[in-house]
Amino acid sequence: MSQTQLEKTQKLQNEHLDWLEAESIYIIREVAAQAANPAMLFSGGKDSIVMFHLARKAFRFGARPIQLPFPLLHIDTGHNYPEVIQFRDDIVAQTGSKLIVGHVEDSIRKGTVRLRKETDSRNAAQATTLLEAIAEHKFDALMGGARRDEEKARAKERIFSFRDEFGQWDPKAQRPELWNLYNARIAPGENMRVFPISNWTELDVWQYIAREELALPSIYYAHQREVVRKNGLLVPVTNVTPKGPGETSEVISVRFRTVGDISCTCPVLSTAATAVDIIEETAISEITERGATRMDDQTSEASMERRKKEGYF
Repeated sequence: MSQTQLEKTQKLQNEHLDWLEAESIYIIREVAAQAANPAMLFSGGKDSIVMFHLARKAFRFGARPIQLPFPLLHIDTGHNYPEVIQFRDDIVAQTGSKLIVGHVEDSIRKGTVRLRKETDSRNAAQATTLLEAIAEHKFDALMGGARRDEEKARAKERIFSFRDEFGQWDPKAQRPELWNLYNARIAPGENMRVFPISNWTELDVWQYIAREELALPSIYYAHQREVVRKNGLLVPVTNVTPKGPGETSEVISVRFRTVGDISCTCPVLSTAATAVDIIEETAISEITERGATRMDDQTSEASMERRKKEGYF
């Protein structure tokens, strides 16, 4: 590629990212304007970091970000990668943001969540804890970093996604979104879930991370980790996912494309040490990030839609 072609490509890429950024900022401002008590989900993962960065751009005085007009909310399964939790806490401390944490462990103690055994995935159990946090803090709108390219059920969802008084999602009861006009009106007890980066792709996210020079938890980049190969996935060896009888583990270079509960989130084989390296890998990947890394999404194509109807984000 010639220098002129390269410059033209970079210009088009920046224009595309500028358009996505402007749309997301508009959506975040609409939530703040229409909702009485919104919050933004923040786990310390790459998508929530991008969304948080966009929110800080949406609310600034001159070049200086101001305090966000809503708190951050994290539903902690208790089985998170420690690097991500530490990064979450560092970001909150650095920016002075308000963080509310709902613990699945508390739901287990109350009896509203019941697991068959301690090592069971707590990913789906987050729905119960999320609904409890919404009720406790009376949130009427929650912003999350889900994107349409991740999974089929998410591709169906509107940017402003209506949930009924039970926190449930009905794909047939979604509101039209014409000309970027969003309707956040709800009755008491109902809730709105909003996805400011819904139209972004995994490649867009990484190009934006590179352009904005955003810091991420170290596990998003290549590192050495002990894993067991199972059903085409690289299952990390941890106290939550221990090596089974007769299984052979190996230490290899991996990175995480998406991060969630340890019990269901796997890394991928990679030597990508920078955002630019990851952009190159992502551009040629033929498997979605959830399809390549999430054990719970491989049970059936309808698994995510079923969980969303039950209240999952």
